Amino acid sequence: MSLQTALTGLNGAQDGLNTVSNDLANASTTAFKSQTAEFSDIFPLGLNNVPGLGVTTSAIDTDFSQGAPVSTGNPLDALIQGNGFFVVSQNGTQDFTRDGQFQLSPSGQLISAANGASVMGIQANGALGPITVNTGAIPAQATTTSDVAFNLDSNAPTTAPTTDIPGFTPATVFTNTFPVTVTDSLGNSDTVNLYFVQSAAPATSYTVFAQPVTTTGAAATTPTTELGTLNFSTNGTLTSFAPAGALTASGTDGVTLPITWGNGAGPSNINFNFAGTTLGAQSFANASNNTNGFPPGSFSGTTISSTGQIVASYSNGQTIDAGTLAIANFINQEGLEPLSGNLFASTQTSGQPVISAPGTGQAGSISGGELEQSNASTSSLLVSLIEYQQAFQANASVIQTEQTDSTRLTQI
Repeated sequence: MSLQTALTGLNGAQDGLNTVSNDLANASTTAFKSQTAEFSDIFPLGLNNVPGLGVTTSAIDTDFSQGAPVSTGNPLDALIQGNGFFVVSQNGTQDFTRDGQFQLSPSGQLISAANGASVMGIQANGALGPITVNTGAIPAQATTTSDVAFNLDSNAPTTAPTTDIPGFTPATVFTNTFPVTVTDSLGNSDTVNLYFVQSAAPATSYTVFAQPVTTTGAAATTPTTELGTLNFSTNGTLTSFAPAGALTASGTDGVTLPITWGNGAGPSNINFNFAGTTLGAQSFANASNNTNGFPPGSFSGTTISSTGQIVASYSNGQTIDAGTLAIANFINQEGLEPLSGNLFASTQTSGQPVISAPGTGQAGSISGGELEQSNASTSSLLVSLIEYQQAFQANASVIQTEQTDSTRLTQI
């Protein structure tokens, strides 16, 4: 009986040694979760006041406490501050990990550096799916809207203007001018020069003219055009914009200008909106200029925000949100099944994953450019290693003694 009892102790000590050895081997593994062997005693069923029959390994528990953060400088590395697991998918199987070492595949898909699994994200429509970044070029976007506001002077200029508006007939002297940079369909940075003509002082209105100029400095095919008239109240607020000729109004304070550039680019239709323009005893100034459109750009990098957004940047200053990292939480994370490759699988004990965006619900936030270190403590593991070695040797000694006694008995 003592031989069988010592054998259970030997097996238990071996389980402990295996667990500690695995923890020590993964002391430098990103986001590794250490494990502990749990033991329980064995007694004969239905018998009282008898010695125990040894020990059995009842469970291997996983410590899910968060490891220390470490800065990597890699913009695709991500650390979960708080609860949750990243969701990855490979060959149709969904698994979970705390390892945030990510990289882009040749096709631009975000994958786990540890095992090549696709990192799952929450798409714009709320569905769960792979995150793909456009690592190619993005085409130019032609300007369609220019929201510009000005501070116009109600007083007559101290020196009467003498310069005519270029390209406009009949000759008209302008009071002020401002260049608006726009983008055509090819991505050229062209210009629409706005010219302002003050009505008789004290002014109650200004007439606006537009001269499209290509990036080469040459006038566009579309000639200088009168856009319309800005009318103001007695307290200087804009009351209306009256489009000139056959031009189409854009809202209540703007006008649409069709432009043929003559440089190979497609025609433009730009909505100039003058809302917010004021009239008063003030110097002429541009108060705001929000003009859309941009030239083509090439991929320059990707970052991960604290809310888990994968943001791709391009050389033209544009950014594109490729998706949001999905975070999974479980009713009983201790029920997760550990797998190779720093992964966990859901089980009936863990329950099904609850998917949410970082920082919402029970999900932790994201820290980009950082990784979670292993939570295995080398010093405490070495102590446990010594204890298990001693237990193993002690049980081995019992077995050796039992074998010696058995040999002597057979020799009597």
